[in-house]
Amino acid sequence: MRYKPVVGMNAEFVAGPRERSSYCAVWAGYFDCVFQAGGIPVIFPPIPELGAVHQMLDRVDAVVLVGGGDLDPVRDGYHRHPSMRLLHPRREDFDRMLAQAIASRRIPVFGIGAGMQLLNVSQGGNLIYHIPEEHPDALPHWDPSDAYHRHGLRVVPDSLLGRVYGESEIRVNSMHHMAVDEIAPGFRATAYSPDGLVEAIESTREDWFAIGTQFHPESDSASALDFRIFEEFVEGVKRRSASVRLAA
Repeated sequence: MRYKPVVGMNAEFVAGPRERSSYCAVWAGYFDCVFQAGGIPVIFPPIPELGAVHQMLDRVDAVVLVGGGDLDPVRDGYHRHPSMRLLHPRREDFDRMLAQAIASRRIPVFGIGAGMQLLNVSQGGNLIYHIPEEHPDALPHWDPSDAYHRHGLRVVPDSLLGRVYGESEIRVNSMHHMAVDEIAPGFRATAYSPDGLVEAIESTREDWFAIGTQFHPESDSASALDFRIFEEFVEGVKRRSASVRLAA
């Protein structure tokens, strides 16, 4: 049987009126896409202990950081914007701890939406906290009346995104009011929207396979071509896992 890499992913935390009513959830598109691309998805609950996080990471080959609400800018020394819908503190505590552990161990990672923003912030980058206010000339990146809102995408040829999309005309879904501003050291932008906002980042470190997309290739509004990002990611993880096993 062909080896299938195990891919962990974080989850949304939903607090109920009483502690016993709280639960975690993951949108099916994330684990369906990982499985269809040849991986085995597993879910990480938001356990508030660094040692437990490392034990989870011991058992996976890679991680997908899923999308969700907004990171709290107060934690990074900035002010909140009235438009923000913040992640539950329990999820954000765990997500930030997870992202740092992933980076310290150079575990392959794919951040999507808020997951890409988390990846960038955790490594020293920062964010635009409300596009319409900070970039009033930007095109619309979110339409509350249209879940299938899309815009064009310009990719850097020498990149994973460049391999996926080639020179075809590209349009991707768009459902965000925040975006990457300054890119973290060790990363570069590999896709932009027509207004110049960053839509994808990739690690420049030879020892770390890490990518992020602001758009959502796991969503029902994604195209078949978008799904190839998952295929490229899982294939890259397989190659890394094979080299690690050979070295051992």
